[in-house]
Amino acid sequence: MWMYLGLLAALFLGLHNLCKKHAVQGNEVFPVLLGTITSGFLFLLPFFIGSVYFPEDTKELGFYITRIPWETHGFIFIKSMIMAVSWILAYQALKHLPLTIVTPIRSAGPFFTFIGAILIYNETPKFLQWVGFFLIIFSVMLYSKIGKKEGIHFKRNKWIYAIVAATFLGASSGLYDKFLIQSLTLNPQTLQFWFCWYTILILLIILSITWFPYKEKRKAFQWRWTIVAVGVLLQAADYFYFKALQDPDALIMLLSAIKRSQLIIAVVVGGLVFKEQNKRKKLVPLFGILIGIFLILYS
Repeated sequence: MWMYLGLLAALFLGLHNLCKKHAVQGNEVFPVLLGTITSGFLFLLPFFIGSVYFPEDTKELGFYITRIPWETHGFIFIKSMIMAVSWILAYQALKHLPLTIVTPIRSAGPFFTFIGAILIYNETPKFLQWVGFFLIIFSVMLYSKIGKKEGIHFKRNKWIYAIVAATFLGASSGLYDKFLIQSLTLNPQTLQFWFCWYTILILLIILSITWFPYKEKRKAFQWRWTIVAVGVLLQAADYFYFKALQDPDALIMLLSAIKRSQLIIAVVVGGLVFKEQNKRKKLVPLFGILIGIFLILYS
């Protein structure tokens, strides 16, 4: 069941990436990010209120947000810090790079998760999983060559370094999620609610320095419906991902790879919607990544 939950998470992540590209195009990145997280927080807020005033009803629905000690709040705040930096870098890169380049680089996340899962959680991959793993990395390298044809030189483009750093931090957060869900026994909605809350506080501090004081920047910001959609879709994806992690048999390295199936939506649909270049050539490494995911899943 945890594998199917991972596929559901991938579906919502793919839709989330499409909406995110629309939300940041020609827009101020930081307020967009704040808008998406706030939308997700408001989506979860009724469950928090229900947990306080109608606990039995909320428990029956399966969305009860439990009370947690201050120490656990500290662990969640660390996750918020990691992901806030990761998202800031990713959103900036997404604003300056094609979706069909950004998403495949993000697909290299399993590389970092794979290594971390072996070193930290002693997860043991099989031979075909190793083959699938390196096939994914090789396919991402092919994307870099295609990117050069669009004027994107991977070694000289600072946004490429930004998306790589964002990918590393995102993978680190994924490994940390397993600790939060399994070791601290947090349920998905409790982790999501407090994570959104602390991320909003962090972003408000950043925006109070970089955006709120500047009238020109505030005027340049454009509100779009996709900002709300990004926040809601992300919470849906995270919920299914965290539900999958609740299974003690779930392997974080495989879940990370399963989530890469979002590439089908991002590259195929995204390429058509945003009319990006070299769509057919990008299908070759896309299939390489999907075969790698298949080998990891079914070996």
